Amino acid sequence: MTGAPDLFGDAVESALEDARPLAARMRPRSLDEVAGHAEHLGPEGFLRRAIAADEVPSIILYGPPGTGKTTLARVVATGTRAEFEELSAVSAGLADVRAVLQRARDRLAAGIRTVLFIDEIHRFTKAQQDALLPAVEDGLVVLVGATTENPYYEVNAALVSRMRVLQLEGLDADDVGALIDRGLADERGLAGTVSVTPEARAAIVRMAGGDARYALNLLEAAAGLAGDGPVTPEVVERAGGGRAVVYDRNGDQHYNVASAFIKSLRGSDPDAALYWLAVMLQGGEDPKFIARRMIVAASEDIGNADPRALEVAVAAARALEFVGLPEARINLAQAATYLALAPKSDAAYRGIDAAIARVRDEGARVPPLALRDASPANRENLGHGTGYVNPHGARGRVTGDSCMPAGLEDVQFYVPTGTGAEGDLAARLAALRARARGAAGSGTMPPSAEPGDDG
Repeated sequence: MTGAPDLFGDAVESALEDARPLAARMRPRSLDEVAGHAEHLGPEGFLRRAIAADEVPSIILYGPPGTGKTTLARVVATGTRAEFEELSAVSAGLADVRAVLQRARDRLAAGIRTVLFIDEIHRFTKAQQDALLPAVEDGLVVLVGATTENPYYEVNAALVSRMRVLQLEGLDADDVGALIDRGLADERGLAGTVSVTPEARAAIVRMAGGDARYALNLLEAAAGLAGDGPVTPEVVERAGGGRAVVYDRNGDQHYNVASAFIKSLRGSDPDAALYWLAVMLQGGEDPKFIARRMIVAASEDIGNADPRALEVAVAAARALEFVGLPEARINLAQAATYLALAPKSDAAYRGIDAAIARVRDEGARVPPLALRDASPANRENLGHGTGYVNPHGARGRVTGDSCMPAGLEDVQFYVPTGTGAEGDLAARLAALRARARGAAGSGTMPPSAEPGDDG
């Protein structure tokens, strides 16, 4: 009968609402309810000002899970009085995109704009992304794309150039705490059904790691385990069951965490080096990748300031081959802490790059005649080796002759820092260069720099 109430449908909707997770029930309905992201949503934030002026452009929301990308897309739609359409790049096809765009045209004819939200937009094919270009360029839709991957690498450059990228960071502890408090007080949440000790609240904040969705889901799980009692830290730990590390061996986390690890070694911070090492190990990173990066760091950032650093890094890589994980984590940790605390020099790294740049710019010069291959035929017919003085017969086993090509005798690629063991090398090198220039007087070198002469 027309107009009759659908009691069965209403009951289903009510049951579905009750069954929704706490994070879904607590989804913000307005901009003021969105937690965090002050740089975008604060009084002077770009997105708040754009919504207030009803001039929101197409945007890409880039950030880790649980930072509110879908929520912000919905808030944009409600705040600008636009119709909201949502597609998932995992399940939508090109036909779905075209159907949405046609509906957007029909609405625009009636003066109604459309906000099209595409979750995981980086998963859209090139054809699907290309189909969006004219719609974005002409303003047919306000496109809001969400991605956990760097859009500058994973989304078509043509589409990114027509959109504004907003990077969303994980929420800070205060924002997560406020979210928990709202979940406990709001009628949509757990109001009047459970109590949470301050220590348990702190445990949820800590385990959430800036993920709003995880925080609310953990709160709900802990409330279920607590029964009639209060939620305690022990209940939270049981409900959490150990937090899974968000890590992608081929994505942004791989590069960002590896970068943080290398910069911690370079910055002489062993605690940070161990932390990022733990993140990589817990995230399932290939341990051989970690070992290779430490071998590179041993020469790139430490070099001759502590030549043993390379030995330690190579030994850790060998130990990994023999022992394997989980025990090899100890070998990797030993190497990481050694490298972090070693004196630093990038002189060898800068030196080889300077030499390569010189060769690339002007080509390779031929070796001086004295240094060329002096096999009998070459020596007799071409004069190779003429003028060569074997340093083993010279005082201190050093002749002072330059081995550089003609015209480059005064060029210096290696500039030691004087740090750690490289300080002795710096003194020795200065004396050698002085002798080569004939500026060493009697030719004697300082005791710390004089090469040994055992014959």
